[in-house]
Amino acid sequence: MTGQTYTVGEVAQLSHVSVRTLHHYEEVGLLTPARRSETGYRLYSLGDLETLQQVLFYKELGFSLDDIRELMSDPAFDRREALRAQRQLIAEQALRLDALLDLIDRTIDAAQGGIQMTKEEMFEVFGDFDPTEYEDEVKERWGESEAYKESARRSARYTKADWQRFKDESEEINAAVVALMDEGVPADDPRAMDAVDRARLQIDTWFYPCSREMHAGLGRMYIADPRFAATYEKIHRGMAQYMCDAILANAARED
Repeated sequence: MTGQTYTVGEVAQLSHVSVRTLHHYEEVGLLTPARRSETGYRLYSLGDLETLQQVLFYKELGFSLDDIRELMSDPAFDRREALRAQRQLIAEQALRLDALLDLIDRTIDAAQGGIQMTKEEMFEVFGDFDPTEYEDEVKERWGESEAYKESARRSARYTKADWQRFKDESEEINAAVVALMDEGVPADDPRAMDAVDRARLQIDTWFYPCSREMHAGLGRMYIADPRFAATYEKIHRGMAQYMCDAILANAARED
């Protein structure tokens, strides 16, 4: 059995990773099939499957493909040690999710009982996420604008559950953009433009009417304001520029 090989289609089915993504992993030096058939088809070994599993573990933990390649190409890389480290990271995430579940349960109980939670209670497990972080500065810069007034009107009604839903949506959008970046999809590709348009529509739904032109202004701010840039760079290296470029391309395209 140790000499068994698998076609790219079989590996895609086993791993739930698209054939295109497997090809991309080979292009970027993450997963090279053990050999090719006489007709040129990729053939993956059991060792290749173990490598792919390792890549996917890192992906689930939020590592970029560049970081994964750097880690796994290190001569000192040890698969068992890497698995132990990954297990620790996942265990920490599980604890965080348990804390979130507990907080949601307490929030539901408070809402049903008519009890007002304190701000500290509402945001205790969210770490850096605080929707009011720049409230004073935003009010000073845009307090007289209709967009700010509409945003303030809407967000004043939001509950902890609403903010959780907004945060989840944001993370889904960011994950979709990161996946496109990792695939090497250009920022002006329709898929990238569709992804950032989801971000625009999220603003439109949650805060204020956001046209593509207005979104283009926000996109430019993502790279002009170091704080916005740092937020995206923390998610994925180069993401602030990619978001800006995709937003500008989306603003310029014709429906």
